[in-house]
Amino acid sequence: MSALEPREAGIDAGPIPVDVPRGSVLDSAHRALSIGIVSVVLLIAFEATAVGTAMPVAARELDGISVYAFAFSAYFTTSLFGMVVAGQWSDRNGPLVPLTAGISAFAVGLLLSGTAGAMWVFILGRAVQGLGGGLVIVALYVVVSRAYEEHLRPAIMAAFAASWVVPSVVGPLASGTITEHLGWRWVFVGIPVLVVLPLALALPAIRRTASGPADPSAPVAPWDRRRILLALAISAGAGLLQYAGQELRWLSLLPAAVGAALLVPAVRGLLPRGTVRARRGLPAVILLRGVAAGSFIAAESFVPLMLVTQRGLSPTWAGFSLAFGGLTWALGSWVQSRPWTEPYRERLVVLGMLLVALAIAAVPSVLLPAVPVWVVAVAWGFGCLGMGVVIASTSVLLMKLSPPEEAGANSAALQISDGLSNVLLLAAGGAAFAALGGGAAGHAVATAGDASHPGAFAAVFLPMAGVAAAGAWVATRLRTVAKSG
Repeated sequence: MSALEPREAGIDAGPIPVDVPRGSVLDSAHRALSIGIVSVVLLIAFEATAVGTAMPVAARELDGISVYAFAFSAYFTTSLFGMVVAGQWSDRNGPLVPLTAGISAFAVGLLLSGTAGAMWVFILGRAVQGLGGGLVIVALYVVVSRAYEEHLRPAIMAAFAASWVVPSVVGPLASGTITEHLGWRWVFVGIPVLVVLPLALALPAIRRTASGPADPSAPVAPWDRRRILLALAISAGAGLLQYAGQELRWLSLLPAAVGAALLVPAVRGLLPRGTVRARRGLPAVILLRGVAAGSFIAAESFVPLMLVTQRGLSPTWAGFSLAFGGLTWALGSWVQSRPWTEPYRERLVVLGMLLVALAIAAVPSVLLPAVPVWVVAVAWGFGCLGMGVVIASTSVLLMKLSPPEEAGANSAALQISDGLSNVLLLAAGGAAFAALGGGAAGHAVATAGDASHPGAFAAVFLPMAGVAAAGAWVATRLRTVAKSG
């Protein structure tokens, strides 16, 4: 019997507990949808953790080591464009079609890369895959904002985080085994087959709960061509800046200038006003997402390389030093999903960013021979705990602050902040690393005995720790968000 039924029957049941949460993400109304969309995230997570292991072998076989970095940047730059398109598409017509199109493009990109006979086809596949990934992630956020009540959203975001745990531990090992015994192509062509089951579960549930525009009675807004052009500009600008950061020549200043000229107006047009100034509310949420994700990913990218070149670990053991972080990330996301944490969400986010900053700052201590290498695993575990709280909380706060008709555009802005900061801070960290004698990452791994200069690693980790610490200040700007509703 629902809370309203006694009143309707004429029974004086006292005050109606209208604010009592009901249901769960696995009740009969949500079970198929939850399993389906979490399975989609699980497959994306497995691809993200597995492909990196197979990528060097693929590049070597396709004679593409010289353009190896573009296999990564192609994904990131097209995903930025896909995020903006998915935001408009979802707001106009609902998330069902962009999600289906995104998963299809993701699968086609994997097949292109897995069957490539030349490196340019491989990179093209990665670009198609990135476009699909950008469509999928924004559409999934819109699905969550429409299909789940507010009190269930922290739990489904925690489930998204938990779905990365097994891939982060098993993905590199499974990918290495498949690459060694069956060939690198199977890492790419095997994943699309697994997409069928999640789609079969999720799409009918999405059609029932989240299809169509948020307000069917309202006229459908036309496509915003200006935002599409800005999306193209932000993708091209990010790609040019990443290219310039890798080259470190005077001629690189030209693509860097062009990239910056494209990025500045694009960022101003695609992110909410006041984002760069950390204005309270939604702008601070979106800025915090970028600061947290960019500083963490830029630092994490250099951890295995440092352990291999400075402490002599094998690539496998260096990768496993980060595996524990998958568990603590899920733990942090689970903690923020508990109902009792809601009044303290802002404080939890501030604490989370401080943990991230301290973890990044502690990692380069292993450059001193007297510091044991297990310090990295412990520090990174605490950093991932903080990230679990921060990333899930920013997603929850975004949905709380977004009217249904703006959920797509705001979700796109959140993901753009995330993806763009990854590209920019990775480019900045890579440039600092190379300028101080770090050398190319692939060369350093191949010649581990010829270790890079320790100062090159410090030039990456310490500034990123400073960026994360600044994120703790940005988190204090969420106060009005925490008290709303």
